[in-house]
Amino acid sequence: MKSLIAVAALSLTLAACSSTGRLSTADKLELYRAHAGAPQPDLQYFGSLNGWTELGDSALAVWTRPSEAYLLELRGPCDGLSYAPAIGLTSQMGRVSSRFDKVLVRDTTGGPRVPCFISSIRKLDVPALRASEKERRKADIAEREATT
Repeated sequence: MKSLIAVAALSLTLAACSSTGRLSTADKLELYRAHAGAPQPDLQYFGSLNGWTELGDSALAVWTRPSEAYLLELRGPCDGLSYAPAIGLTSQMGRVSSRFDKVLVRDTTGGPRVPCFISSIRKLDVPALRASEKERRKADIAEREATT
């Protein structure tokens, strides 16, 4: 039932955003939430990220491998996340744990900012997420072609 609701919400989000040509940060976060699994206590971390995507000031997606990503939701707003050139994660023995570990946002001078505590970790269904993003791009193209 939750999956059906998530798919319906995602469809409405994509339909609402197809006319703008770009997802708002809130819509993008909802898209990632729709493709995230149940909260888990931690994730395996080898000391470097393959990439990351800011999803507002209190959430982000981190890629630990090209085909493996996690949605990290933070305890509150994370200062500077939306324009940070780089981030880091704290970890204990190769694991990043919710409630204990933090996202470290680097500012433009390279110095650290206040750490942002991770409240939840959810594994992303990367193939489904990419398929939804591809579907949205197709809808955007079709919309543009229809208006020209």
